[in-house]
Amino acid sequence: MKKSLMIGLGTMLVVLFGMISTSELMAYEEVDVSNGGSISGTITIEGQIPPPRVFALIQFPFGPFCKKISDGDGNVRLKEFIVDKKNRGLWEAVVSIRDIKKGKPYRPTITDFVAVDCMFHPADVADDEQFVVGEDGKLRHEHPNVAIIHNNQRMNMVNRDPIVHNIQVYQNERGNIILNSPLPISDEPRGGVLNYQRGRRISQMICGMHEFMQSWGFVVRNPYYAKTAKDGSYRIDGIPPGTYEVSIWHPHSKIYNKTVTVKANKNSRMDFAFNAELIKRPTYESQEQTRLDTATTDDHMLQEGDERILIGGE
Repeated sequence: MKKSLMIGLGTMLVVLFGMISTSELMAYEEVDVSNGGSISGTITIEGQIPPPRVFALIQFPFGPFCKKISDGDGNVRLKEFIVDKKNRGLWEAVVSIRDIKKGKPYRPTITDFVAVDCMFHPADVADDEQFVVGEDGKLRHEHPNVAIIHNNQRMNMVNRDPIVHNIQVYQNERGNIILNSPLPISDEPRGGVLNYQRGRRISQMICGMHEFMQSWGFVVRNPYYAKTAKDGSYRIDGIPPGTYEVSIWHPHSKIYNKTVTVKANKNSRMDFAFNAELIKRPTYESQEQTRLDTATTDDHMLQEGDERILIGGE
C-alpha cells in the first residue's frame, strides 16, 4: 500500500513539473510580426576595466597540458572583460526583452558546450575566435564565456581534451548547485537538464578540477535577445510594436532594466554604459597574489548606480 502510494505521488510530481515547465512556453504566443520593429545600439563600459584573474597552473592537475592557454609564466589569466579599444564596446553583454507575451516563433534549444584546451565555451564559437595576438606579439587565449540558456532544457558538454574535467553549474543569484556531472575523456555528450527557480536568470559553470575553467549563462524565455559583438554592438529584430522592459547584463554585474518603445518598421536605439566602479567580484572570487579567498558573500549583487542610458528612435 505504501509502495503504491509513493509511486502514485512520484507520478503526480512528474506530471506537475511538466505542467509547470510547459506553462512558461504556453504563455508565449506566436503571431505575425510583418510590421515588427527593432532595437539596436552599443553596450560600453566606463572607468578602469577590471583586471584578469590569475591562476597558477602549478596548483591544478594536468598543468603541463593546460599550459597551452598560459601566459608563458605558468599562469592562466582569465580575462572576463574584453573591451574594444576604439569605443570601449563590451563583448558578450546580454540584451533581452523581458516578459514579452507574443511575437516571432520561439523554440527553446539545447545549449551545447565544449571543453577544449582546458576551457569551457559555447560549442558554436569558431576556433579562430579563441586566440588573439597580444601587444607583445604573443598568442593569447581570449575566452568566450557567456551562453544563452533556455530554462528546463538540456545542457550538453563534449570533452575534447585528453584529460578529465567536471561540470558544476551554480544558480548564481542563490549560490546553490543545480548540476554536477563528471566529464571523462569521451566523444559522448555529458550534462543534464538545467532547472532554474522562477525569476532566476544567472548561472555560472565551473570545472571541479580546474577553477579557471569558467563559463556564464543567462536565462531567456522568449526569442528576443542578443549578445554583443566584440565592438559592443547588438541588434534585436522582429519585435511587435509596443513598450517593453529590456534587461542588460554582463558577468559580475547586476541586471539593469530599462524601458524602450518600439514602433512599427522602425529601429529604436538603446545604448548603455556599465560603470566599472560598481563592478565588484564576490569575495570567493577575489584573489591576493593568485591565492583564492574561500569566504563567501552576497555583496556581488550591486546597487543601482551611475550608468548612462540613451533611448531614441531613427
